Amino acid sequence: MSIKHIPVKRALLSVSNKAGIVEFAKALIKLGVELISTGGTSQLLGEAGIPHQQVEEVTGLAEMLDGRVKTLHPKIHGGILGRRDKHAEEAVKHQIPWIDLVVVNFYPFAEAVKKEMSWEEAVEYIDIGGPTMVRAAAKNFAWVGVVVNPEDYATVLAELQAENGLRYETRKQLAEKVFALTSRYDAMIHEYFSEKNEQTEFCSPELHLSLKKYTELRYGENPHQRACAYQLPQTPAGIFAAKQHQGKPLSYNNILDVEAALACIQEFTVPACVIVKHANPCGAAIAEDINTAYQHAYEADSLSAFGGIIALNRPCTRQIADQVASIFMEIIIAPGYSDDALKVLAAKPNLRVLEMPSQPLPDWEMKWIMGGFLLQEKDKQTIRAGDIKMVTDNKPSEQDINSMLFAWSVLKHIKSNGILIAKNNTTIGIGAGQVSRIDAVDLAIRKSGNRIQDTVLASDAFFPFSDSIDRIANTGIRAVIQPGGSVRDEEVIAACNKYGIAMVFTGKRCFRH
Repeated sequence: MSIKHIPVKRALLSVSNKAGIVEFAKALIKLGVELISTGGTSQLLGEAGIPHQQVEEVTGLAEMLDGRVKTLHPKIHGGILGRRDKHAEEAVKHQIPWIDLVVVNFYPFAEAVKKEMSWEEAVEYIDIGGPTMVRAAAKNFAWVGVVVNPEDYATVLAELQAENGLRYETRKQLAEKVFALTSRYDAMIHEYFSEKNEQTEFCSPELHLSLKKYTELRYGENPHQRACAYQLPQTPAGIFAAKQHQGKPLSYNNILDVEAALACIQEFTVPACVIVKHANPCGAAIAEDINTAYQHAYEADSLSAFGGIIALNRPCTRQIADQVASIFMEIIIAPGYSDDALKVLAAKPNLRVLEMPSQPLPDWEMKWIMGGFLLQEKDKQTIRAGDIKMVTDNKPSEQDINSMLFAWSVLKHIKSNGILIAKNNTTIGIGAGQVSRIDAVDLAIRKSGNRIQDTVLASDAFFPFSDSIDRIANTGIRAVIQPGGSVRDEEVIAACNKYGIAMVFTGKRCFRH
């Protein structure tokens, strides 16, 4: 049985986050509500002159075991869990006072364990009494209201003042928040134990995700699809940590494109620019200065760059801002902006200008599928000159090796089948997301146009046939980097020797599905 409205005659207040609690308590007193409180909350109410009972006055027992046991008592939990119809006589028999409203939040475990501490210290921040009380109140929401977020104080007070009680739907909604909170709280503790336990394997038998709504998006990939963005509740990272100086809110597709741009730009420590379109780099370059890197990345494929995402790993200069302001781009993201650059970009109010300091890539990534998700380690492999194997009669020059290593770093972020043609640390032509490797080769050659002379080609997986080498013969491509590992490697090598093309093997592929 449940009732539409419950009067609130008695409330229990025990909060770690004390924001607004004194004002809330004063308002409850004005409404004739009796208060019970514990520890630091009781002390705060006392200092404010707010009449209340301490928990030990209700239970008849002082807190014990260094405060681990204070609210874990039948007179507290009976008062929260009891049904007002079925259990009324039993409550009278055991002198259990009904508690109609529970206002509790938890010890700040996540904030506490950011500091270096021992296991023994960390476990003391695991709240027991708080989660127990709010779960009890949420279970019995038919009769009891529960508040775990100070943001709900005003709503609860307004309803108590207007309706002399809490409505059933309100109690139900508040209970839902409790179970979301306790789920996140336990997941956070489990994550801490997993991280600190050296025996924990990468593929843990259980994985609990706790996500917090970041924002509701206008729509998803298409206008008829609803969408939201959720973030992990720890310190904001990635796009969620960016400061937006101007422009409309980010869309679903914007977020995916920015994520792709950030992942690619973080491959480089030297000045670099990556321009992304539809989650694929369409132009990328490294140079001695960021202005040159931007210019080369944009000129790599200015047609595809239209309406794209610009990512820089150095502060945006006035020179770059002047050029960006003269074209249509969706987003620019950089670790900082000169004052002059921001003033110039302000003339393009629809351009989203994001600022985000460099931060480490996560160790893992996931993709949702029907019924679950896939989890894998982030592809953080780095190929260096000493890692490659020369397999052809012609050997690449040092300049070509540098361009091939640059090309490989960008290629990791291009949808497979992927082919990338580069020169002097700048992309020239990119063939992305093709269903056959030779199609990707053809697309990259077409994109390169008349700039293909004296370039290098990178392939994200081995060549299954020599037809791709036949295709690049006499185009101006003079060196190839690829994983190797095909049963026809010897045929492919022979084709390169036939055309005087140098080839190296990485021994590793870089598929991106």
